Amino acid sequence: MSDITYGKLIRDGFWNNNQALVALLGLCPLLAVTNTAINGLGLGIATTVVFVLSNITVSLIRNIVRNEIRLPVFVLVIASFVTAVELSMNAWFFELYKILGIFIPLIVTNCAIIGRAEAFASKNNVIKSTVDGLAMGIGFTLVLVALGAAREFVGMGTLFTQAHLMFGEAARGLTFSMGEDFKGALLAILPPGAFIGLGLMLALKNNVDHRADERAKLATPEKEAETAA
Repeated sequence: MSDITYGKLIRDGFWNNNQALVALLGLCPLLAVTNTAINGLGLGIATTVVFVLSNITVSLIRNIVRNEIRLPVFVLVIASFVTAVELSMNAWFFELYKILGIFIPLIVTNCAIIGRAEAFASKNNVIKSTVDGLAMGIGFTLVLVALGAAREFVGMGTLFTQAHLMFGEAARGLTFSMGEDFKGALLAILPPGAFIGLGLMLALKNNVDHRADERAKLATPEKEAETAA
């Protein structure tokens, strides 16, 4: 895998191999906490930190861990970083920590993290593993925030409500509201709304990819004709 470029790693993390939209991994927290953009951002940042630190550690120890025990070791590494993140959020972002609740420790069971540790970090150097973890984490976070923002806006007519839980009291002014008279769609902030929202995002991504493939196919004959000429 040494021939993988950093640009490809970033494109894969953000779009081509986005763990939420392509691999469909980590859907439990994704669907459960994305009733607001801030909740999605909080969990996304926590997941990204674990992604990066786990990939770095797995890459560093990949040559000294025997194949027979590599998966239990990788899980132990991930669990250690999740515990550190959970304690940090408990100390510095307590209100947000209470809202996210059980879904912070459940990062340990996120198949996307163990999957990247096994499929990529255990086979590549530290720098590429760091970029991969960062790209995958940010890509996952973008989906969390986008889905949370859409559900929050449609369901409650607000955006970035409770931003002060993450950014401090000065961030209260970041909240956008359609006003008290706005009658949102309750379905959007209920569990079915998460499935519907994710389905629409998947449909949008598939449509964009399909259109890009069609443009590429149309461009290929033109390039071949120019080359022949």
